[in-house]
Amino acid sequence: MTPLFGTAVQDYYLDLVRKNFTARKARLETLRTKEDAERYVAGVRAKIAKLFPFPAEKTPLDAQETGTLDFGSYVMHKIIYYSRPKYPVTGNLYLPKTTEKVPAVLFLCGHSGNGKASDVYQTCQRALAMKGYAVLAIDPVSQGERLQFLDFPDFKGNCCWEHNVMGKQLLLTGETMGAWRAWDAVRGLDYLLSRPEVDTTRVGLTGNSGGGTMTTFVNALEDRLTMAAPSCYITTWVHNVENELPADSEQMPPGTLAAGLEMGDFLIARAPRPLVVLGQSNDFFDPRGTRETYEEVRKVYRLLGAEDSIRLTIGHGDHGYSKENREAMYSLFNDTAKVAAPAAEPDDVKLSPEQEIYCAPEGQVRNLPVNKYIREFAAEKASGLAAARKPRTKRELCELMRNLLKLDEAFIPHYRVLRGRYTDKGFYSRFGLETEPDGRLMSVLKLKAKNTLYFHLPETKKIVLYIPHLDSQDELSEMSFPDDVTVYGLDIRGIGECTPSGCDQPEPRDFFNEYQFDYHYASLGLMFGKPYLSGKVKDILCAAELLARNGAEIEVQANGQGTIPALIAALLSGKITSLKLMNAPDSWDSMVRTPVPGYALSVLIPGVLAQTDLPELRKAIAEKLR
Repeated sequence: MTPLFGTAVQDYYLDLVRKNFTARKARLETLRTKEDAERYVAGVRAKIAKLFPFPAEKTPLDAQETGTLDFGSYVMHKIIYYSRPKYPVTGNLYLPKTTEKVPAVLFLCGHSGNGKASDVYQTCQRALAMKGYAVLAIDPVSQGERLQFLDFPDFKGNCCWEHNVMGKQLLLTGETMGAWRAWDAVRGLDYLLSRPEVDTTRVGLTGNSGGGTMTTFVNALEDRLTMAAPSCYITTWVHNVENELPADSEQMPPGTLAAGLEMGDFLIARAPRPLVVLGQSNDFFDPRGTRETYEEVRKVYRLLGAEDSIRLTIGHGDHGYSKENREAMYSLFNDTAKVAAPAAEPDDVKLSPEQEIYCAPEGQVRNLPVNKYIREFAAEKASGLAAARKPRTKRELCELMRNLLKLDEAFIPHYRVLRGRYTDKGFYSRFGLETEPDGRLMSVLKLKAKNTLYFHLPETKKIVLYIPHLDSQDELSEMSFPDDVTVYGLDIRGIGECTPSGCDQPEPRDFFNEYQFDYHYASLGLMFGKPYLSGKVKDILCAAELLARNGAEIEVQANGQGTIPALIAALLSGKITSLKLMNAPDSWDSMVRTPVPGYALSVLIPGVLAQTDLPELRKAIAEKLR
């Protein structure tokens, strides 16, 4: 079905993110004094700390060295440490040959398939070592030596897909991919600073793209750093949403926009720490936002009396850690750490083939005697949560769902009478439901009839309201119903005629793709602290209010992913008298335990497994099920 209202979801979230940006900008404009700036810094730092659910304690790193390479002026050590029990992180540690303590840099890689072995990243790491820095470069999970799905040959995704699959599994247990990624970096910093060669008063952090993301976040979370250089990430979330730009699970931390934050706050959180913001003129992370963020952060630095401690370099190329930007980073680090080396990058940086710098056997942690995958951690936690859950009454479950979803009250929505459709399998009268403020049409109700078009909703006593897997008209065209029943399909937000038409444009467009439109808008919902699923449930509840206004009995029938919002709506609404679920998932728990879960992010609720699961919801309305 053509998504005739394909911009509805985009416009809804764009309005929200612009309002957040405007409100935050107004707060920044009230800052007048050093004391104002200090209060703002402390406030955003505290908010950010709450967004990353770290482990309660640091466990032994159990670091081991598996080999060395001598490059003349420095030595590379092959390191494996455990950021969590049984969870290995592979890294290359570069140490200059000197008897003096040296400044240190933690290098965080972007989305390179080979992680730390990327030619550009090797160049940066080794140039820093040649300038006299100790450098630890670690592989992100799902990159380099830390691939997570090698045992599943049918899984064809790249590192971004792996991150997003694991992000779904973690989310259901109350954890986030961003926190897991940031914790790897925090523990890497622990290891780096434990080295006797390192001067712990001169510690830098840098990374590009996904590594720029983690540099931004860890910068805000860590008080041990003395300088930072995020590359090719900083813009604004307003620009990202305007530009319909998806990003990885770890790059969109749940609750961030609900807390009133923007990207710049992750830099402000550690002002006046010396900082260089790096971007590119032709970057998909919009450089207009890079400049805007730099200016607002610079204002805070200026109020703190440290305007000279923040710099900006926008390179003249595409997304990437270009030589120009690397040299801007070297310059800031040298000035801050009092290193006499020139900012210019050496011409004789020697690179190694990937296999030469492997830390794990055959270059994969799967070959280590001790290794545990994120999905195993998530499944283990899910088991613990299930064992600890106490049964809830129907009333308690209703209250729980309203709270978890931040659900608005249902109401009888205004509807638009849209033009009908004639098909060889029936006529479809169409009504656009305005279920969000300011007249936002978020769902389309379709009345199926044999040979009649309706321009207003007829008064009938028995109604079937069908909630589709992907498209109500396509699915209803293959179904039959008794003659005494009035049948409606409802394309809730994100489905059918309301399927987003924007974001990346591959062919074919795939609803369940781990990096396309449904994932993107579900991620935005999480950032606002109100799951995308909440709006889907609201659309059903409002449709039920509308159809029941004259006393009709409403049976909801739902298929596939539509069964989850339908189940929650049936739990909450007395207007829904019966419910039929087709092709429904067994549980949210099963999605955690499935190595590559097929269900979309848009039907998940953060941390729900600590509270309940789908079987308990079904049991609570057993009298409605048929």
